[in-house]
Amino acid sequence: MVQFITTKQAVQFFKSGQILMIGGFLDCGSPTAVIDALLQTPLKDFTLIANDTGTATTNRGKLVVAGKIKTALVSHIGTNPETVRMMNEGLIAIDLQPQGSIAERIRADGAGLGGILTPVGIGTDIEKNKQIINVHGKDFLLETPLHADIAIVYATYADKFGNLAFHGSTRNFNVLMPMAADIVIVEAEHISDEPLSPDNVVVPGIFVDYIIGGQDGAD
Repeated sequence: MVQFITTKQAVQFFKSGQILMIGGFLDCGSPTAVIDALLQTPLKDFTLIANDTGTATTNRGKLVVAGKIKTALVSHIGTNPETVRMMNEGLIAIDLQPQGSIAERIRADGAGLGGILTPVGIGTDIEKNKQIINVHGKDFLLETPLHADIAIVYATYADKFGNLAFHGSTRNFNVLMPMAADIVIVEAEHISDEPLSPDNVVVPGIFVDYIIGGQDGAD
């Protein structure tokens, strides 16, 4: 059964060196309360799996600027000049991967698959150190699943059973990451005592461990 906790309680699950998945696409559907709480701790050396590194002053980007991210597997870093600077100075390792490949690798882990085959990256630097499999005369890269110790995601709506629903494009990576992490922490904007309609549920509560209510984020 899902548990409702405060941001301060959520921080206790984190340890230095963990692999973190953080949902959102830039500022769209990005969790913020737990990120801000982590900034107040000495924890560091995280591996970040996300769409991007935000900006220097928002969401995931603040963890980068604070020196808490050791490695970031993301699809782009151009919106955060500090990520670029730190990469060039050897302060952070950046593993740039195609956006769709990241999404499908996360999905593969949640589905219990051994990976995905994709033609994206063939003939580029992306294929370095990756296995190439030929299927019916066409080469594909074997992309292995991505798994995290903790996933931090946003939801527009949550019910007491942990079921999640989203407004518009806030779905993004938030709907995939809960299936691919040992611990799932959700920052919900609205929490309902009544069950969400099955027609509206996007992420079933079985994938959710903890929910932080939007108005409890600073507690």
